[in-house]
Amino acid sequence: MEGTGSTVNSGNLGDISESLQSPNLPKSTFRVAVFASGGGSNLQVLIDRVAAGDLDVKLELLVCDRPQAKAIERAELAGIDTWVFRPKEYASREEYELEIVAELQRRDIDLIVMAGYMRLVTNVLVKPFYGCMINIHPALLPSFKGAHGIADALAYGAKVTGVTVHYVSLEMDAGPIIAQQAVVIEDDDTEDSLAARIHAVEHTLLPEVIRWIRDGRVRIDGNRTICTELA
Repeated sequence: MEGTGSTVNSGNLGDISESLQSPNLPKSTFRVAVFASGGGSNLQVLIDRVAAGDLDVKLELLVCDRPQAKAIERAELAGIDTWVFRPKEYASREEYELEIVAELQRRDIDLIVMAGYMRLVTNVLVKPFYGCMINIHPALLPSFKGAHGIADALAYGAKVTGVTVHYVSLEMDAGPIIAQQAVVIEDDDTEDSLAARIHAVEHTLLPEVIRWIRDGRVRIDGNRTICTELA
């Protein structure tokens, strides 16, 4: 486990509540933690939107499970703290998730954005943050779940795929859907050409959904969501 720009106490995993502290930031600040495992193109979009004043949130933390991921460089260049860990150094997912939860709670995180985070999550993380944790998936769920949504849609011969932003639940890619946008699959599409168009949609849809949540417009109703208009 490594930390960049932050100090993480990984000693006592039994009772994390005793040592939680919140930074001295205004209560109006909407704090976002981004989880990523790879290039971090969606993270970069959020960084750019915040810098341009188009997205009123504080990108508080990047959580990353791959120390060589490009997302870490993007976060560091933007002055975002990082919490980097090596899963193989832990006995279980639950063990490292206890540390992650402690850090998220210490920072008073309002929303977790999973943007290319390639690890299954357990109830250790889902339970305290259910309804405050979203994922972006490159397909129209419930079709083509899992790590290869773009390739699977092509292999199946689908004519339409797309992008889904949904709340995270224990079941993979199955939480309440917040927003979806379709992408037509062309006859001559390759995985790369289709991925390029899907990522372009992701880069527009994800900041918009974060803005809805920031404004309190999204609520969960069973396994669906309702997005209200601004008053």
